[in-house]
Amino acid sequence: MHFEPDEAFALLERTPRLLDAWLRELPAAWLDCDEGADTYSPRDVVGHLIHGEEADWVPRLRHILEHGPARPFEPFDRVGFVAAYRGQPIESLLTRFATLRAASLATFRAATRDPATWDLRGRHPELGEVTVRQLAATWVVHDLGHLRQVARTMARRYEQSVGPWRAYLTILERQ
Repeated sequence: MHFEPDEAFALLERTPRLLDAWLRELPAAWLDCDEGADTYSPRDVVGHLIHGEEADWVPRLRHILEHGPARPFEPFDRVGFVAAYRGQPIESLLTRFATLRAASLATFRAATRDPATWDLRGRHPELGEVTVRQLAATWVVHDLGHLRQVARTMARRYEQSVGPWRAYLTILERQ
């Protein structure tokens, strides 16, 4: 399917509200469950998404607008959120994420008013040339992947408790 900015922004603006409705006021057992070493808990996912707002999507858009493909982006530290956000109260994380996401979307909308902007190119340090359109599409899919991760991680808390119904619960399948 072809990327449509309005559809992408519609999803991206809903992610903070969805996570807020899902995670706010949940017991810590749900917020801090994970899938083992080097995996994210639901609380970690929100911290990671905040870090993405601060260091990934808009900074890379600005980098493309300023440098094009001449200079690669700074590598994104996928665990850069740990020092700043791990263990913070979920309410403050959700509020910060919503605020940052709204600002990021406003920046993206303003910067892409000219349709030609979507085809501008930048250089990813590992993947090579990428476009603004690909960056925005990746942002959407990244959100969806982490929403799936939250659901899967939380479902696995009860993996041993569902008994024989496990055979019907595809979310518990190992990937």
